[in-house]
Amino acid sequence: MDKYRACWLYFQIPTVEIRHKGMNFAESLVIMWATAPRNFYQPLDRLETELRLRPSQVAPGRAMRNTSPYARMWRNTLLAAAAGRSNPLGCGGEQSGTYGGAPMSSLSGLRIADFSRILAGPLATMVLADLGADVIKIERPGSGDDTRAWGPPYDSDGAATYFLAANRNKSSVAIDLSSAAGRLQARSLAIESGIVVENFRPGVMDRLGLGYDSLREARPDLVFCSINAFGSGAGAALPGYDLLVQAVGGLMSVTGEADGDPQKVGVALVDVIAGLFAAVGVLAAVRHREHTGEGQLVEVDLLSALLAGLVNQASAFTAAGVVGSRRGNEHPSIAPYETLPTADGQLALAVGNDKQFVALCAVLDIPSVATDPRFVTNAVRVANRSALKRELISRLAARSTADWVLAMAAAGVPAGPVNDIKEAFALAQSLGLDPIVTVGGKELTRNPIRLSATPVTYRLAPPDLPTPQ
Repeated sequence: MDKYRACWLYFQIPTVEIRHKGMNFAESLVIMWATAPRNFYQPLDRLETELRLRPSQVAPGRAMRNTSPYARMWRNTLLAAAAGRSNPLGCGGEQSGTYGGAPMSSLSGLRIADFSRILAGPLATMVLADLGADVIKIERPGSGDDTRAWGPPYDSDGAATYFLAANRNKSSVAIDLSSAAGRLQARSLAIESGIVVENFRPGVMDRLGLGYDSLREARPDLVFCSINAFGSGAGAALPGYDLLVQAVGGLMSVTGEADGDPQKVGVALVDVIAGLFAAVGVLAAVRHREHTGEGQLVEVDLLSALLAGLVNQASAFTAAGVVGSRRGNEHPSIAPYETLPTADGQLALAVGNDKQFVALCAVLDIPSVATDPRFVTNAVRVANRSALKRELISRLAARSTADWVLAMAAAGVPAGPVNDIKEAFALAQSLGLDPIVTVGGKELTRNPIRLSATPVTYRLAPPDLPTPQ
């Protein structure tokens, strides 16, 4: 397949007829392409040369709703060609799918210049890469992404497993952004790609000549995603890592035992939340670009992402003035919704409604508790949590966690053991979820998104440290 493709069917229908039907240039080509034999293409450079596309011939404001992803992709190709870009598809080499015959990945045709490192940005770009986007990771010569050195643990090849977690389906290039030649190379890559993701402190990309305002002068439809710790205003100069934001953002204040110290959660959850928000923001901006030809700046900061991720704890404060506190594994608004001891360990009970509570009492053979006025509704169970816990613990002590899990599953009561990570993967495998995928010899966690028509693909292992060019 040629590197760049475009529909050549324009010459099969007279221009007069196109104008008579009220179609603009791009729409006519797209419609003709959509109904043509799949092998009816010519290289885009010939199309650009012979048609001599002019921006006035394409109407970027005309939305193409109710058309196929292929038609929208070709419309964007023609808009890019009209703007004079040499790589209008925004991709290099072959696509992850095909233009005809086999289905394409959801994001085939998108190319991302990834200047991010550590976790939030790399996770965002990996999610997009899993969905078919072509991601090129720009790394510091000699050392690369910081997480390449974040170990142990390391895999059998000596790669830091932290880096492996967020960098599959990407190629990598070493570019020295401190040099003029490196900055010029990076600028060219960003403009050609059409989507940029970065997580430097606010102002760094601007000082490098790679900021949004500078790049969009060369490419007005650029989607530029900036992830930072505390926003681009008063907090722009503040450095920030996940632990710091967990602390100052309130998450640690509601994590841990009531009489213990504040605790961070066991993973960099703030980075994960911010990365997922960033991926959604990029997709929203790309969707807008499809309809209008207009790019935009997407900004996500870790603190705002965490506050949004506090969900019910945040709304308790904003809507009712209630400041949450540490409660161990108890839920502030639901009971019983916590871990409780059994004969040999801990059982997680997640009873979310009154019907489930009645079923729980039946399994435990304490029907009187189900009708006790102190426990008949969730509101009174929360108010009388301590008395309820005494009743439940006295019964749970009679049997093992495994026995209770089986009995409660049969009765439809949400309950389970407190697994370690190995046990959690084993559970997922036993349920047919296939949680591990092998990519280039690396065993990695499967993307949880399942799409029936354009499934996630695993094309590239996390890249080795690139050699400086």
